[in-house]
Amino acid sequence: MADRPDVVAALLDAAREHPAAPALTGPDGATLTHRELSTRIVAVASRLREAGFAPGKRMLFSVRPGPDSVVLALGVVAAGGCVVFLDPGVGPELFAARTGLARARWAAAESMLYTVGRRPLRPLARRRGVLLPDYAALPVRHVHTGRWLPGVPRGALALSDLQRPVGIPEPPGTPVRYAPEQDAVVVFTAGTTASPRAVVHTRGSLGSALDILAARCTLGPGSRVHTDQFLLGLPALTGSGHWSMPPYGLAPGSDPDEIARGLTDATHTFLVPADLSALLDRIADGVLPVPPRLRQVLVGAAPVLAPLLRRASSLLPGVEILAVYGMTEILPVAVATATQKLAFDGDGDLLGAPLPGVRVRVDDDGHLLVRGPNMARGHLGGPELTEHDTGDLARIEAGRIVLVGRAKDMIIRGATNIYPGLYEPGIADLPGVAEAYLVGVPDGIGDERVVLLLRPAQGAPADLADRVREVLPRIMDASALPDRVLTVTAVPRDGRTRKPDRTAMTRLAAHQLEAPVPAPRTPRAGSRFRARR
Repeated sequence: MADRPDVVAALLDAAREHPAAPALTGPDGATLTHRELSTRIVAVASRLREAGFAPGKRMLFSVRPGPDSVVLALGVVAAGGCVVFLDPGVGPELFAARTGLARARWAAAESMLYTVGRRPLRPLARRRGVLLPDYAALPVRHVHTGRWLPGVPRGALALSDLQRPVGIPEPPGTPVRYAPEQDAVVVFTAGTTASPRAVVHTRGSLGSALDILAARCTLGPGSRVHTDQFLLGLPALTGSGHWSMPPYGLAPGSDPDEIARGLTDATHTFLVPADLSALLDRIADGVLPVPPRLRQVLVGAAPVLAPLLRRASSLLPGVEILAVYGMTEILPVAVATATQKLAFDGDGDLLGAPLPGVRVRVDDDGHLLVRGPNMARGHLGGPELTEHDTGDLARIEAGRIVLVGRAKDMIIRGATNIYPGLYEPGIADLPGVAEAYLVGVPDGIGDERVVLLLRPAQGAPADLADRVREVLPRIMDASALPDRVLTVTAVPRDGRTRKPDRTAMTRLAAHQLEAPVPAPRTPRAGSRFRARR
């Protein structure tokens, strides 16, 4: 076999090497072995091909994380197709724009989505704040998961039929071919209704990403990963390990309590910072014990700040906390341990050394550019990527990446450019502060007022905002000092990964602003980032 990994080939190899080992456990506790999982994937691939699904075709995919989604998505890829992950809750205009860009001839969705999207139920769903598209009206061939429900189009294929167990050990139909250059996954990222954007990964780029992460996390036979995130679940499978999945509700994310309850036998887990914080709260309150077998906790998809790492290190003794840095276009790029991040005393946020095979550089404008075998082929409808501009401002220090700001989060006040990422880690490290975010609120004349939003930690004093305001001149450039300091009970978050939603934070800050805003301060001489519009 060629040197470049292929995500499907890696799964089938794992099944051949450890056929009887547990592979995938669903929320109901039912477990598939590696042989059973691979047999179902190959069965789905074979039967899709028999039904007319040709190599190169795309399938819209709106199935919540679970064993069905794993089997169906991998079956589509094994059949030579490409899975287009599509969030049905993005609103009708953006949904239509994304489906138009994808130009898919097939769609897979849960039976419930077809039912709720029907005309009699749509007004009820709308009143409950759920605005789902009419899946049955899509001009595509349909595949549904779960039991049949009213609204599922006539002639739709059922996953239960596609994945029927077949003869073991011989898989059905033509063997799955090795195809690392095949488009495998489309993931929508930023973009508007008028101009949606999506990233295209190949079987090879996904396989490389899984190999890199599996090696760093020492995943292999005997490992048990508990997460709803494909980022860590798939490398567990390709490494012949065991992936268990928590229940996944209708909201964009799993219930932290459900995740926590499933960690009893886990050796690894991946959590977004908000879910790790919720887990630590329950451990601190004595509601949950420390998971006895847990070896590593990966944290990512949002900034991983010192207060959270310090608390995790204290409440999870002996567990290695890993902060993962990456983006949809290339993941992972770098990993830093909690110990490394907490020991770093320079300006900015330490991201760690580039992982094996990943190449990084900083251009003349300070932007971090990355490339590697795990980089996406490109954006849907665009040219192939040779290098990806992360949009992050960074420097390379002793072979390690240090984040100093985010270009697209830049705030402009007066003649000064302010980069929140340069200051937020230091503010979040102050006593009583759980999270800290700087946002710019437009003032109507082309300038921005700088607002610092603080989420207090447990037991924080009532006058936290005043206390923080007093010490800010000691840890921030004078030109970046906020016009207002506000406390919030919760930080707005977005999407399945629950990343801090800066757009929503800006709206929140604008709503809370009541007192007159002081005039912009004059930048001091020697300010780190001066005027550069």
